[in-house]
Amino acid sequence: MTAPEKADTTALNKSAEELEQTSERVEESTREMTTSTERMKDSADRRTELAADRTVLAAERTYAAWIRTGLVSLASGIGAKKLLEGVVPEWMVIGTGTLLVLFSAMCFVVAVWRELFTGAPPPNPDIRQLPPALLMAANGFLTLVALAALLSIWFGRTGGD
Repeated sequence: MTAPEKADTTALNKSAEELEQTSERVEESTREMTTSTERMKDSADRRTELAADRTVLAAERTYAAWIRTGLVSLASGIGAKKLLEGVVPEWMVIGTGTLLVLFSAMCFVVAVWRELFTGAPPPNPDIRQLPPALLMAANGFLTLVALAALLSIWFGRTGGD
């Protein structure tokens, strides 16, 4: 073998080694990218699950706000009859109490409606939602209490002797 051929063979071997090393680096980079992609996918799935949990909890907070508003309105309607008697005309006492109690009944109905018909269901939440039958029973009872209070406002005694 002549010197130029030997130099070409050495250069060719060196080039082949560099190509093999580059190929190994590309292969390692591919493995790292695959692992990173799988982690990102798992992370995105977890973020979606956590978002679903937050959606369920937000719906429960909204439900609780409707119930609180209804209970305050119910108490205000009942209290209005006693507090306003003798201060304003009887028709105004009955009208104020009626509006407040009817508003409370509406809040109880809307609370169940908003909790049960939220639109698209959240994707696989980890948190269990409140049972619809329990919500309907509790709010049905509260609505009946509101209607009984309404009857009390309309037909009950306003005080005095």
